[in-house]
Amino acid sequence: MATLPSNRLGELLVRENLISASQLMKAQEAARTGGGRLSASLTKLGFIKESDLTNFLSKQFGVPSIDLTSFDIDAEIIQLVPQDVAEKHLVIPVNKVGSNLIVAMSDPSNIFAIDDIKFLTGYNVEVVVASEIAIKAAIDKYYQSDEMKFSEVMAGFEDEEVEVVAADKDMNLADLEKSSEDAPVVKLVNLILMEAIKKGASDIHIEPYEKEFRVRYRIDGVLQEQMRPPLKLKNALLSRVKIMSQLDIAERRLPQDGRIKLKYAKGKEMDYRVSVLPTLFGEKAVLRLLDKGNLQLDMTKLGFEEKALADFKKAIHQPYGMVLVTGPTGSGKTTTLYSALSELNQITENISTAEDPVEFNLLGINQVQMHEDIGLNFAAALRSFLRQDPDIIMVGEVRDFETAEIAIKAALTGHLVLSTLHTNDAPSTVSRLLNMGVEPFLVASALNAIVAQRLARRICGECKEEIKVPVQTLLDIGVNPDAAPSMKIYQGKGCSNCSNTGYKGRVALYEVMVMKDELKEFVLNGASTAELKREAIRLGMQTLRMSAINKIRDGVTTVEEAVRCTASDHT
Repeated sequence: MATLPSNRLGELLVRENLISASQLMKAQEAARTGGGRLSASLTKLGFIKESDLTNFLSKQFGVPSIDLTSFDIDAEIIQLVPQDVAEKHLVIPVNKVGSNLIVAMSDPSNIFAIDDIKFLTGYNVEVVVASEIAIKAAIDKYYQSDEMKFSEVMAGFEDEEVEVVAADKDMNLADLEKSSEDAPVVKLVNLILMEAIKKGASDIHIEPYEKEFRVRYRIDGVLQEQMRPPLKLKNALLSRVKIMSQLDIAERRLPQDGRIKLKYAKGKEMDYRVSVLPTLFGEKAVLRLLDKGNLQLDMTKLGFEEKALADFKKAIHQPYGMVLVTGPTGSGKTTTLYSALSELNQITENISTAEDPVEFNLLGINQVQMHEDIGLNFAAALRSFLRQDPDIIMVGEVRDFETAEIAIKAALTGHLVLSTLHTNDAPSTVSRLLNMGVEPFLVASALNAIVAQRLARRICGECKEEIKVPVQTLLDIGVNPDAAPSMKIYQGKGCSNCSNTGYKGRVALYEVMVMKDELKEFVLNGASTAELKREAIRLGMQTLRMSAINKIRDGVTTVEEAVRCTASDHT
């Protein structure tokens, strides 16, 4: 047997009670449709932790396991195994001791890979086991032969290559287009786009100021400065981004929106949603990264507490009515809605969505891109949907009275309507709808539930440590006085895995307000937002702050993040 077959690995994991038979079937189906390996599907779906899987394989084959994030591999070691071999066999060289080369593999029984590396390097191969995801991340990190670092890219520029254009002087478009196609400019833009993928950024900000030009990435919800290219490059660099986004480089006075589709790493794709805005000292570009591979459609993995998840699922499985998801831009509303649509996406349901823009393509769902300039807005799309025999409708955002009115009428005539709204919390959403001009009786009749959400940063798992926090601090943020003295608090110390921030990844905080009869009475009687909130809490609603406190108690996030992301429940 050359390698451990997937079905054999699955059987062993089920026999050891590390996964269930139903989880194995789901992971096998995901591996089949996604073209990946079973081990990667199991960890991606959250059925087994990477550490548990590597420990299992380590025991099974009698070889040590290794955590690839805990140390750096020398460049000369990496060069011993070519990149194509590393990617083909999912291996990475780790260290060299005498005539032995230590190689990390996700499948230690793959003797073809071991023989290949022996033949290529002339070394005896010692195998250690690491997870497939960790090895892929290490390959992306260490094999950078085709990419250039910022300093190397900048070395390609000569002073005379890019003309500095005065603010009151018209740019020569031909010259600008030519300079944007210069090899160093192209390399710099590619570097900015690729580094954002590697660092797990959600947004790229390219910003010109009076005397400087900077690039920042939003990583885990917080902006971090990455580089400061020379100011003279701003026009060429922005033009290159606009050309890639198929925007008009001659138009510098009006905002523009576009999209870049980038192929990298053997068929992987990344979409960038591009927004260009004229500012005082030039155009600022913000690029939102849309990675379908990281789209989490399993709502049990989003961060819902058990009761909140049960309430949300019950609301979206009603035959009709409206479910609203609220929160600021970048709080994960789209992911929550897509996970709900994914759960509802059955062969028996006709699902239509009106989105601006369509962020991800979902099989089996009719998605419509809005075009305001030709009159295709949310209201127009909604009217058309109602003539398309719909079961479930998703509207990207309720922005005005017209959209709200049609959506609510659809919810009252036998359709399930999902949408988003920009409000601070669930109770204030009712006031927002009333302010738009929707009648209280329509709001009370149509709404099934309102979900408010935020994204808090997760504590880095590699450098997590327990710390002492004054009990008064916990009381101040709303922790129960009985629980505060015994509550264990954690934070990240900072390590190479999290770029010394102490945080790695994000978790959603949820507030699910189910519109029970008592709350509907409050709405009809013109209750204030504060009164609605008090009644919802009395009826069992967990607020955003309560959700954050639960995540602190579970060691998922910090007190600082709870204060940054959520408001106090006591006014």
